[in-house]
Amino acid sequence: MTAEHTASPLSNKQLAIAPIAAMTAIGDMPALDAALNRGLDAGLTISESKEILVQMYAYTGFPRSLNGLSALMKVLKARKQRGISDAPGREPGPVPAGDQALAAGTANQTQLTGAPVKGPLFDFAPAIDQFLKAHLFGDIFARDNLDWPSRELATIGALAALTGVESQLQSHVRISLHVGISAAQIRQVAQRLSDASQDAAAQRMRDALEKNLAASAKQ
Repeated sequence: MTAEHTASPLSNKQLAIAPIAAMTAIGDMPALDAALNRGLDAGLTISESKEILVQMYAYTGFPRSLNGLSALMKVLKARKQRGISDAPGREPGPVPAGDQALAAGTANQTQLTGAPVKGPLFDFAPAIDQFLKAHLFGDIFARDNLDWPSRELATIGALAALTGVESQLQSHVRISLHVGISAAQIRQVAQRLSDASQDAAAQRMRDALEKNLAASAKQ
């Protein structure tokens, strides 16, 4: 049996992540409100929910991330008024600083992708390579209140919701597979997006998965 057939289904908590990221990415605030409520109902802590939205700024920009955090504040206030007490979760531990952030980020990026990341684009613009390594993978991915599979579920959810970033989506689907999310589980995520009326996003995710599976089959 292949890993795809033996992997356990994702939990409702895990499946709640991608819709939150997707609705943040496209700025659909009513749908984000519903997605946040579903996530909290499924067991996402306040800290985990915040972290998903904080991470979004790296993929969707500060405005979307800030809007998402504002939405979460309103959702939590409304839930508290209804007598719902959401688990706070734990805050992230210390993260590397200065040169240590670059070293840690380079190691994290290599572990996530399975090989050192380099290429003509990064030779052409070394600054973006440093920002990716030191900040995205050194600062954000070093925050330990959200594990790497959950971060990748958020990332592919956001990228699938956007148009014109199919290459990045394909790369992060590959990373998702590398960190232990199975093809069957990614199909679950795509179906959850489709259930949330994001059929185009779901199809982009399925297309990215199939391209990765086809590439792996050729190796």
